[in-house]
Parts: sequence; C-alpha cells; structure tokens
Amino acid sequence: MCGIAGVVDFRTNSSITPRLLQNMGDEIIHRGPDAGSIWSSENNKCGFSHRRLSIIDLSDAGTQPMSTSDGRYTIVFNGEIYNFQEIKDELESKGLRFISGSDTEVLIEGYKYYGKEIIDKLIGMWAFAIWDSEENELFACRDRIGVKPFYYYYQDGLFIFASEIKAILTHPEVSRELNYKELPNYLTYAMSSKKESLFAGIKKLESGSLITLNKSGMDWRKYWTPLTKINNNISFEDAGQETVRLLREAVKSRMISDVPFGVFLSGGIDSSLNVALMAELMDRPIDTYTVGFKELEQYNELKYARKVAKQFGTNHREILIDDKDCKEIIDDIAWHTDEPNGDPVCMPLYYLSKLTHESGTTVIQVGEGSDEQFVGYSWMLQGYNLQNSYWKYYQMLPKALRKTGYKIATKFNPILNQDLAFEYLRRASYDEEFSWSGVPMFGQFSIENMKNDDRLDPSIPYQYAKSLYNEIENIKTDAEYFEKIMYIEQQQRLAEVLLMRVDKIGMAHHLEARVPFLDHRLVEFTTSLPDRIKVPDKSEPKSLLKKAISGILPDDIIYREKMGFAAPVHDWFRGPWKKLAHYHLFESKFAKTGIINDEFKRNLIKVHNSGKKRGSHIYNLVALSAWYERYF
Repeated sequence: MCGIAGVVDFRTNSSITPRLLQNMGDEIIHRGPDAGSIWSSENNKCGFSHRRLSIIDLSDAGTQPMSTSDGRYTIVFNGEIYNFQEIKDELESKGLRFISGSDTEVLIEGYKYYGKEIIDKLIGMWAFAIWDSEENELFACRDRIGVKPFYYYYQDGLFIFASEIKAILTHPEVSRELNYKELPNYLTYAMSSKKESLFAGIKKLESGSLITLNKSGMDWRKYWTPLTKINNNISFEDAGQETVRLLREAVKSRMISDVPFGVFLSGGIDSSLNVALMAELMDRPIDTYTVGFKELEQYNELKYARKVAKQFGTNHREILIDDKDCKEIIDDIAWHTDEPNGDPVCMPLYYLSKLTHESGTTVIQVGEGSDEQFVGYSWMLQGYNLQNSYWKYYQMLPKALRKTGYKIATKFNPILNQDLAFEYLRRASYDEEFSWSGVPMFGQFSIENMKNDDRLDPSIPYQYAKSLYNEIENIKTDAEYFEKIMYIEQQQRLAEVLLMRVDKIGMAHHLEARVPFLDHRLVEFTTSLPDRIKVPDKSEPKSLLKKAISGILPDDIIYREKMGFAAPVHDWFRGPWKKLAHYHLFESKFAKTGIINDEFKRNLIKVHNSGKKRGSHIYNLVALSAWYERYF
C-alpha cells in the first residue's frame, strides 16, 4: 500500500522538476511513511513520485519508482497483487529472473513480457502507472472494483495524476475551483460521480478501466465488467457452497503480508465471517478491533463483537468515542477524504483506524461489498417488491396523468415533509428508474427547493443515473433486476463512497484495508446468479449468504437484526451539535456562496428538531461546508 503521483508533460517546456515531484509526494506522506523516492525520464517528459508503506518485501529492493532491468519501463504502483507469486513462478519458467520479493517487480516485469494483457492475470487491488521510455507513452490502470483511487488532470498536453487530489493541487498550473456540475451528484449520492470530482478539471479513472496516453492524446477503455451470462442451472444449495468456497479463497489470499494484520469487527455477519474464515487458517489469535459510543448505547454492536471475539479467541480491542471526539476531527476528515464524503461513518472509522494503527497493526480486513452482492440492504428488497407491485401498476397510468398527480402532490410536501417518498413518486411519474444507487440523500424535489441560482442543476443526478443504465444496456440487454442494481452499486456508491471512505481514512493512519468480499471472482459469480437465487425469500435480506454460512457462525449472529455501522448524528444535531450545524449551514464560507437558500436549511433543521430523522442530511451539508473551508 502506497501513495503514487506523477506528471507527464508533452509540451516544449516541461513543468517537471525534482522539487515538484518531491512536493507531490510530501503531500501524501501519510500514505507511505516508510520511504519516498522520485524519478524522471531522460527526456523529462515523465516524472513519478512514490511514498511507501512497506507490506511485502520490507527491504530496499522493493523501493519505487521501479524500472525494468533494461530501463525501458518504469512503474509507480499502489495496492497489492495477491497472486504475484504464481505469476512470478510462471515468468521464471519462461527464463525471467527477479532481484526482489515484491509484487511490484512481478507487475512491471509481467507488463514487459505480456503487455496490457497482464491485467487479466491479476488478483488484487491496484492503481498504477507505467512509463514506456521507448514509445514515450503512459499506461495507467485502476483495479476492477475500484478499491484503490486514481485521480488525474489532463489539459493541453499536461497530465497529472495521484492517489489523492491534494497532490495534484500542488502543481502550479492547477487552480482550485468548485465543479458546480458535480455538486448535485454529491447532494444526491453523498459523493461525486465515478468520472468527475468536486474540483473543476480533476477527474477519476473509474473502476475497471485503463488509459493509454501519448503525444497524440489519451485513449480510455473499460477492461472489466461483472455482468456475465446468468447461471440458470445452478441450485440454491450449490450457489451457497460455491460462495463459501470463493470467500475462503479470497480471505486466504488476502492474508499474505510481512507485517501484522487483523480485522475490523462490528459483530455483523460480514466482519464476523472474515474472523471465522481467518481463524481456520491461523495458529495464533486474530487481532480484532471495534468502535462504540460512550453514551448512546443503542448505536453500539459491542456485545455482538465481543461474542464473536470470545468464540474465536481473538485478541480484541475496543475504543469508545462521543460527540466531542467526532467534532474534533471533522476538519481532518475533510482534508483526508479530498472531497466531501457525506457518510457519517467516516467519524467512527477514523477512530477505529487510529486504534488499529496505534496497536501495531498495518493491514486490516474489512467487510465492504457483501450487502451489495447478497441483497443486504432493506431498500434493495423494498425496491424489488415495489417494482413488481405498486410501481408497475402506477406506471400503467397515462404519463400526463402521473405528471399532473405528482405536481398536485408536491403542494402538500411542506406539510408532510416526506421528501424521499416524493422523490420516488417523481421517478415513477416521469418514467425514471427506481434505483439510482443507494437511498438518495437529497432528491430532485429537494434540490429544486434548495437551489438559489442556476449553478445547481437538479437534473444532473438523473442524467448520471441514466448514463449508468445505458452502460448496462450496452453491455447486456437482458440483465435481470438485481444484476442492474449490483452493477449500479458497484460503479457508484461502493467504489466512490464506501471504498474511498475506507481507503482515505485508513491511509490517514498508515493502514492498508483489504476487502475479501470484493475478490473479482466472487463478484463475477454472485452477479451471474439469477434473481430467484439471490432473493428466494423476498422479505429476508442476504438469504443466500445466511443459509450458506450456517455452522460457520452462530445463528444469533447470522439472524440478528441488521444495525449497520453508523454514527448517531440524528441525536447530536438535536443536542450538542446544534451550534456546529448553525455555523456550517449559515455562517461558513460555503454558506456565504449563497448556492443553497437559507429557507431550505432552516426548514431542514426545523423538521429534524420536530422528531423526523434528518441528521444524515444535515451532515451531508456540514461535510460539504467543512471541505470547502479546508480547500478553498
């Protein structure tokens, strides 16, 4: 796990200097505190900067940027290739020789031998860039699921990239400007889209894609999709057995490390299953880590985590936090996440990562990705059932009648304050897809009411959602309902909200997170399962996974009510965080831009204080304000 940055400058007067590359690396030193190096090509058209967090081969032989023996190819790489030893053996059988035990050397030598096809052989997580000094060409790639970040700026022959946006901002030709086109996406999805950031001109290399850059321009393409042929012949029992087999393999492969590793343990199915499967492979206690809240115990899952820790004999540690602790780090979170992340879980995750690092652990296994594959969110089942009932019948009505009905209904919303219900009614009335990725924070109805001027375009989130469904249509015209939902989730909320949350907050504490549930082989398998296998019981989330792991975990862990990893912002914004909310909503730098009108914000707080839960909505705006204050 590392931090990477670099510049390719095809202009006559290259902007690349040792000082610039050093500054870019220094800006992300938290990602790699163990070592840092820079490199420039002989013609000064390309320069790389690298910060190293030593995980595999702790010797200097694993130092980056790393070049092939002939000097033609040079790489900067962030991530882990879990099957690097198998690829290394294969290359050695063909006559290649290696001087280190690092996966980086296997990757660069594999690229030299196989070219871009090396990607198809990789199992792991990665974001890397390779410079070809003979062709004067850059090749960059982000892993299939998007576990590792890759941001870039490209204009007039100047290409700048990094693991974090803050490193790109050190370049003197990159100005800090708010990307107003992405603001509605943030307000809806709690994060910008998979292609753009909230900084104007700074983009994302989306998950499962690659770029080739030379003097003639940039070529982008998608190299992987989870959408495959549906396996209609598989039985429910066989699907469960194969799921467990693939999970065991994924957990095992993610245990390669030359430094201590452990598990984030919430006591839910996913993290508990990580512990159980790791325990099968270890001859020492697993290090497990849990976070809870000092006063609001209804948000805690500590008793479940303790039960799992006791059953599997883990070396268990906990940290308890409160509103004061979380208030102190809002500014730090804004800095480390690069963009505002509207998920309040960033706060407890910050302290959980801090505890883990201070306890001596460098690699952690996490449970992200399970809910998306096994239909673990209640809104997924609700949407599925709604699609086949009220939604279907409502859409049989003439469209003109539906639109008229929606416009009449919205007149009652100030009284009812049911923005989410009105958002779904609007989608049904205008023939839009029910699911756009997760539950919308602010729907189009809300954005129309909050906007103060044309800089905030309420239609943009729909346009983005439509583009995701168009991608599905282009890949697979007969995709089933949950195939579509899994694809949408994997492309947006999972990759850009949840995985970036884990990556940025973890790396703030020099911590590498690994995600067994997102092994691409498992994702391909679960995506190929028909809806009847994914949801045999239309009222039970995660039916397949729960049945499959019977006997691996106790039933009272498998079948307990889902709580979810959360932060008690609903309570805090009604109590100790009232002044914090007032400052960010009405007095901060962002508030003074006037983009969001004060009447909307006053009503939001009023509705929240009346007893309706709007804490997450308020946090969304507070995180946006804190980010704007820190970067602008």
